[in-house]
Amino acid sequence: MGTKGKLSVTIDADVLDALDLAARDSKTAKSTVAQEAIRLWLWKRTGELMARGYEEMANEDKEFADLAFAAQEEVSR
Repeated sequence: MGTKGKLSVTIDADVLDALDLAARDSKTAKSTVAQEAIRLWLWKRTGELMARGYEEMANEDKEFADLAFAAQEEVSR
């Protein structure tokens, strides 16, 4: 993480106030608090997407297993 980029965002005043307070209370730069918040959001979002993907895969696996079971029953008759 040797290089930094610049980001300009427009946020609601109450969120800005909360950011200011969090930075002041933790004696941390607002950019550091904002960066950590973005990282946490990305981590959470990635987890949600992975969970959704696993659920979809589980559904596909069940459908395949049902098909295979039905085919096996057909062959066994």
